[in-house]
Amino acid sequence: MLLTGRLLEHWHTGAITRRASVLDQLEPEAVAFLAPSLLEKLSLSAGDRVRVQSRRGEIELTARADAGVQPGTVFIPFCFAEAAANLLTNAALDPDGKIAEVKFCAVRVEAP
Repeated sequence: MLLTGRLLEHWHTGAITRRASVLDQLEPEAVAFLAPSLLEKLSLSAGDRVRVQSRRGEIELTARADAGVQPGTVFIPFCFAEAAANLLTNAALDPDGKIAEVKFCAVRVEAP
């Protein structure tokens, strides 16, 4: 399951925060946050490249071990245009709130 969201260092699309050199030095590239047990199950290590694929598309980025992420879940921030996590999710709108369903979807994670 893919979850998308923000990073402490970059907000929204990163249009402003990615131009702030201090913030961009802290988080300079897109990463996929995965539970250590999921990395182990996939025979991957933190720092390896991973492919995250949904039925809408795929992106490649660097894996980061994060014990706060539940096994079977991958978290990708949506502020990196070069690894646009929202391209993997569903753009359908909620009928009441008119909010796009870009927060989660089913994905496959594998070595590229």
